[in-house]
Order: sequence, then structure tokens, then C-alpha cells
Amino acid sequence: MRLSLSLNLVEIRYDFGMSKKLIKMAVFPVAGRGTRFLPVTKASPKEMLPIVDKPLIQYAVDEALSAGAETLVFITGSSKRAIEDHFDSDPELEATLQAQGKQELLDALHGILPSWASCVYIRQSAPLGLGHAVLCARPVVGEAPFMVHLADDLINAPVACLKQMAAIHAEYGGSVLGVQNVPKQDTDKYGIVTLEREVAPKLGKISHIVEKPKPEKAASTLAVVGRYVLSGSIFEDLAKIGKGAGGEIQLTDGIARLMQREPVYAFEFEGKRYDCGSKLGYLQATVEYALNHPRLGDEFAVYLKKFAATL
Repeated sequence: MRLSLSLNLVEIRYDFGMSKKLIKMAVFPVAGRGTRFLPVTKASPKEMLPIVDKPLIQYAVDEALSAGAETLVFITGSSKRAIEDHFDSDPELEATLQAQGKQELLDALHGILPSWASCVYIRQSAPLGLGHAVLCARPVVGEAPFMVHLADDLINAPVACLKQMAAIHAEYGGSVLGVQNVPKQDTDKYGIVTLEREVAPKLGKISHIVEKPKPEKAASTLAVVGRYVLSGSIFEDLAKIGKGAGGEIQLTDGIARLMQREPVYAFEFEGKRYDCGSKLGYLQATVEYALNHPRLGDEFAVYLKKFAATL
């Protein structure tokens, strides 16, 4: 089977039969406490915040599955049991829905996780940063290439963002970072990359990456936004780098070391990103996803128009 994606004049093709290029592992760092959403996140994971009728982590898993992932590795912390429960079966609830003839709801439950996918949960021992969280996945991932998905960054795209990036990896090899331009004043919120050269439209080889530079020191405004396809050899780098910015083990620093041995690419993906780690971004995503909901969209649009008229 051959996939062809047309992404902003870039045509990317690869053969799904070439199993050596398929990425089977996806890592989800979900150990953070979500303090910006307190008190709702005191006892409930921020990744379980709903966008209409699905939690953020479900959107993340759906994206990874569409990109070819079969093993889902969750790096968890305290108060994250709800994530495990969400992806586990619930025979009692399923039996109740079956007895009540609620087939649509039963199908929705069965659709949370396909039978061929498996979940692995690894507890991060301490909040030592994103790089440490990714390093925790090493015993499961091994040396194979893998995806990393940060559920805070919800991306609505005609082709799932990680699927776009998997196609780039299959075509060019190396590691691939999902990037977009951000306002200059926001560079201190992201890992910022500088390109050595353009490989194709919207795709460049990275020459430099730095974690959260101050706006006056940032070499560009091209920011990494929560999507990675990484070589398994990055684990060696993450194990050696020690603490960086903020006293944490930074994934950005591990990528900087990886670049000394292997190519790392920046890919300006096609799609709209919502920063659901912020309350405003979360509300924007909720409204826009509700407007596009197949059953609720039209009715919700009518409500919004009436509400706007009262402002």
C-alpha cells in the first residue's frame, strides 16, 4: 500500500510494505500536574480534560494510531490513574449499555482503543523534565525510532500531524520535529530552532536548537510544538546530559547532542494548533471542535449567533 500526501507543495511518498520504516512506538509524557488548571486538575489529569466528548489524551492516541503506532507508552505520575482507566475495558458498563440497547454508546467505548494496540504505563519517579520523561520509555522502546506526543498541543489537520511526520521520516530518515512560527515575544516558552538549509518546502535541516531563549536572544521564531519523531539513539544523549534550563533534563538538550551524529529536521506541519495547556487555548479548541461536531455543530452555531447578539 502506498501513501501519498500533498502538504504545501511537498509530495511525500512511502511504501507501507517497507516495515523497517514503520514506527510502532508512541510515547506520551503525561506526568505533569497541570497546575494552570487547578483546582480541576487536583485529582483529575489535565490530559483527561474533555474537548466536547473526548479527552485530550484520546485525541493524542488517535493521532498516534493513525500514524502507525501499535504500542502506546504513557509516562505517568501521581493522580494519573484515570488515564489507565480510560483505556482499560469496563465489562460492567459495556454489559449495561448492551442490555439497554445503547449500541451507539457501546460502539464509542469499543472505539477508544483498537484490539491490536497495547498500552504500557511507566511511573516517572520525580518531576525531572520532559527529557527525563522520554528517557523513562527506554526499556520499552529500545533503539527503534519512536514518536513523542504532548497532549497539551491539539492539532486539527486534514492528515494527522504525526502521520505527516512519519511520512517525512520514511522519506528522509533522521529525526523530525514539528514546528511553527510563533510571535517573537513568545520564544521563551518554546524550544527554538535555526535551519542549516532547506531540504524541501516547509522542511529544513536543523543546525541549532535552544530551550526557551529570551526574545532578544532568539535566533529565529521557529518553535517546536509538541510533536517529535526521534531516533532511538537519543536515549544515550538523554542519559548523559544532566540538568539544563529550569534545573530539568531537557529534551531539547538531548536533541542538540543527537544533531552532532544524525540529521534532525524541522517540519512545518499542515494544520491548526491549539495550546490546550492554557485556559484560553483550551476554550478556543472546545468552541471550534464543537462547531465542527457532526451532531452538535449546527445547533451550537445557532446558539453562538444568538449569544453573540446579546453582547
